[in-house]
Formats: sequence, structure tokens, C-alpha cells
Amino acid sequence: MEKRTYEAINEKIRTGEVVVVSAEEIVDMVKAKGIDEVFEQVDVVTTATFGPMCSSGAFLNFGHSDPPIRMEKITLNNVPVSGGLAAVDTFIGATEESITEGYEYGGAHVIYDLLRGKEVELHATGKGTDCYPNQEIRRKLRLEDLNEAYLYNPRNCYQNYNAAINTSNEHKFTYMGMLKKNRGNVNYATTGTLSPLLNDPYYRTIGMGTRIWFAGTQGYVAWEGTQFNSATHRDENGIPLGGGATLALVGNLKEMDPEYIRPAVFEGYGTSFSVGVGIPIPVLDKELLKQLAVSNDELFQNVVDYSVPRRSKPVVARVSYSELRSGSVEIDGKKIKTAPTSSLKKAREIAEKLKQAIKDGEFYLQEPIKIFTHNSSTKGMRE
Repeated sequence: MEKRTYEAINEKIRTGEVVVVSAEEIVDMVKAKGIDEVFEQVDVVTTATFGPMCSSGAFLNFGHSDPPIRMEKITLNNVPVSGGLAAVDTFIGATEESITEGYEYGGAHVIYDLLRGKEVELHATGKGTDCYPNQEIRRKLRLEDLNEAYLYNPRNCYQNYNAAINTSNEHKFTYMGMLKKNRGNVNYATTGTLSPLLNDPYYRTIGMGTRIWFAGTQGYVAWEGTQFNSATHRDENGIPLGGGATLALVGNLKEMDPEYIRPAVFEGYGTSFSVGVGIPIPVLDKELLKQLAVSNDELFQNVVDYSVPRRSKPVVARVSYSELRSGSVEIDGKKIKTAPTSSLKKAREIAEKLKQAIKDGEFYLQEPIKIFTHNSSTKGMRE
């Protein structure tokens, strides 16, 4: 058997014969048994990540009041949300900050409160029209009161995000956490060998329509994520030397688990949103299995200087995920402490939950209906 199909794997899921392992487990299996033997044994590999993903948010529909209103200025718990979607739809961005509390409470907190069954206060105004005569509404509501509520996250699951360092003489407060002055620490953001797009670096199985485990429910890859950069330079394992690809994700907020969606506050920066994502990779052929078997020793990340106030920041070093996860890296002869902004513990939980759902016949694989491009590059604003 040289190739597998989605149909064959899904049939194995249906009959309870599917063999599923995590991306961490597959590395050890291939080392012990080799590519050929493992390919005959394993059908699916689960990948996962859990960490801050600022480019996230939720579409909500409140239903019509009586008399109806076209909402133009809207807040939820004093957090401004979009009034540009006509009558009673809105989009709440995770990083939007409270009018009264600043970044200590933001859009991520509102979404989290809704998910936990708490009441939030809606306040909306509009100019009033013949068809929407109401000009103001204020009421308490819960998630169950909404017609629709779904996460639509435009940029999640960065393929190989840079690690961060600060070479200046002052502490820097960033979305990568506090970076101590004079190379005092290195912070990094992904889960290494468990990270979804590091396991499928050329997007053979992750594309539009791919079914995913999304914060406790089944969701989908909706499109290429914003700032999708597939034309980046790559190493011998196909891993981007910089950020690489991202994913736009969609899923039903009403079905999600607050254990895998958490608001995050970064001092001096603002509100963010930690999201849990698991993506199954079908072992279609031996070439894909070789990419799934790449270890943390072989996965490298740029360490860039966040004290430089430019879009293109200088690369200070290039280090492996094994080094990052060891707790320290050596740069120019100096041993520097490392810390993740993502949770490997949560990612492992997600990979196991997805594995079990597949084994139990509760999660089937969906072949992408559109494969992502391999020549897309990011652009910055013109000066």
C-alpha cells in the first residue's frame, strides 16, 4: 500500500479499525520502527495548539426588538463592537478594549462570559428609520438568547511564528509578553512537533473545508488566514524560516468549551484570546509521514529583536524547539531563559481528545474542497 484515501480512512473510523496517534507519538514510532512499517500501521496523526491568537472574534445575531432597531453604535459590557453589519448583527473582536476598564476587560472577556452562561449588557443606538424606528435599546442577554453565535477567527495557528527577544536597555511590553532588557529572556508562541501547520508544511491536507477540533466542538478551516505567506523561504524539511501560513477558522460558539477558550491580558499591550485547536492529519503516503515525523530537534525558529520598531525585525539567532523547550538557549555565549506563551499541556489534552473522538467514530476527516496556494506572500503598508 503506497497511498491512502480519505474515504478509506473514514471507513476505518466507521468500523472502529482506525489507528490514530498524536504528532508527538509518531516521532518516536518512526524512530523505533522506520517509515515503511509505521505507514502500514497508522492512519491518522493528531496535531494541536493552545495559545494567544489575537486575530479572533465572534459574529452574533441578537434578533429584532419590537419596535425594531437598526443598531449603529453597539457595546457589550461597555466593549465597543461593530455596528456596520446592518440591523441586529455584530462582530466582536477579541482585542477590543472596554470603554471603562481599558485592556483589563475586552472582547475576549465578553465572549468568554457568554460561553460561561453569564449575562452581558447590550446597549445599542441608531438614528431611526421608517423601517427601523427604534433609536435605543438596553438589555441583559445570555448566549442562549442569541439566534446565532459563532467564532470566526481570521488569523489563527501561525505556522512558525518568531520567538522574541529584547536587546535594548529598557523592558518591552508586547503581545509576546514582557521582554526583559539586555536579552533578559526569550518568549516563543507555538507547540513544536504538535503544531498543526508544522506537520503539514505544504498544506496537502489542511485547506478550505478541513474539519477541525475547535475549542471543544467540530469546526472548519474557512479560508487562508490573513497574512498567509506560503512563498516564504524554507529549510530542508519544508519548514518556513519565518511565520509562514495562517488559518481562518469558524465554529459554533454555543457548542464550545470554556476550558479551551480563555481571555488573556498582556501588561502594557492589551487583551488577547487563547484558543484551542486540533487538526487531524491523514497519513496519505510515506512522504507526508516523513513530514509528520520531524522532531523538535529538527524544527527551528528565528529569534527576532522586538526592540526594533520596524515591521522587519532583525534575526538575532536561530534555535530549535528542543532548545526553546529546555528552558534556556545560548545566544552569543549568553545563556538566556525561555518561556512559552502557548500551553503544551493544553495542546496535549486537545490532541488526545481529538484522537479519542476519531477512535469513537465521533469525528470523521474532511478532504479540503480548496487547496491553499503555494505562492502567496504578505505585504506591508506603503510608506
